[in-house]
Amino acid sequence: MDNRKVTVLGGGNTAFSVAARLSHRGHRVCLLEHPNFADGVEPLLEKRLISLEGVLENGPVSIEKVTLDPQEALEFSDLLLLIVPAYAHKPFAELCGPFVKEEHITVIMPGTMGSLEWKRIVSEFGAQNITVGEVDTAPYVCRKTSSLSAVIWGEVSTLGLGVYPSSATTKVEGVMASLFSNVTSYKDVVECGLSAMNPVVHPAGVLMNAGRIEYSRGEFYFYEEGVSVSVSKVIEQVDTERRDIGHVLGYNLVSVSAAFHQAGFGPQGTIWEAINGSHMLTRLKAPGSLESRWLTEDIPYGIGLWSKLGRQYGAISPVMDSLVNLGSVVMESDGWNEGRSLEDLGIANLNEKELKKYLDSGE
Repeated sequence: MDNRKVTVLGGGNTAFSVAARLSHRGHRVCLLEHPNFADGVEPLLEKRLISLEGVLENGPVSIEKVTLDPQEALEFSDLLLLIVPAYAHKPFAELCGPFVKEEHITVIMPGTMGSLEWKRIVSEFGAQNITVGEVDTAPYVCRKTSSLSAVIWGEVSTLGLGVYPSSATTKVEGVMASLFSNVTSYKDVVECGLSAMNPVVHPAGVLMNAGRIEYSRGEFYFYEEGVSVSVSKVIEQVDTERRDIGHVLGYNLVSVSAAFHQAGFGPQGTIWEAINGSHMLTRLKAPGSLESRWLTEDIPYGIGLWSKLGRQYGAISPVMDSLVNLGSVVMESDGWNEGRSLEDLGIANLNEKELKKYLDSGE
């Protein structure tokens, strides 16, 4: 559907890439950045032009509206794509909450169960029967290359979508399919949140390559060189614990190696084989320091949250827990308390039946 109006919330790598690509495809895009990060979009506020490079559309394209005003951005469109790190979900919910109406659809890209936090915060401002979804990964392997440019190296083959309440899944899937051609749906947002792949791979990969990252300042190919056979063994154990948590909640989660293959990242096989044979992933270098989202986001908002969820329903995750504890030392912050809690998601102390009812109907 051409000329759909879309509001992109965020100003980083994927937000820039999505805003530019949707504009190239004829959609009308408003980009809202949080006022606290206005410096990152100052040139765009003036020029409203992003130059896109890579494997999809190329060249400069106009962005219809760029703003720091949430009211202006939410009046522009009833479809909101929140494309920021997990630790920015809450600030954006608080910024936009007063202006969210029940006709708005918000999709977090990706979510790691942030959709439930968004619902809880936004509801405090008045809108109760809201629809919010999340996807399991970013739609592109991409980078923001300057204040007015971005590059897309690849597009995922499958973009998994979870919706709250899940009764609205068909509606939201239809809306998202007008923007992204590869959308499939999960049962609900918890299944989607447990299907994120970054928290499976990044904490183990970064911590086991900590010395090399610090020494080289990230000047090596993380997936091709850093995710060795031995590192892959730890990643696969994290994956087993993730799938065990899903099992006690009634989900049959796809393995990380199968998910990478289905997303188009690499060939079928073990996680090492999928990564080693990936044209997209093997081009990515390691983070430049240990103060990276690959720890600060994927531990407290990823494996740390998964472990808390598992404990509530009787699933243990000793390797995940060890990575959270070790990562907390490296980050010099508490990986258990810096991220989201089950209280933040509004699901603390719910039994399995109550959780399913809440996810399905919002009650």
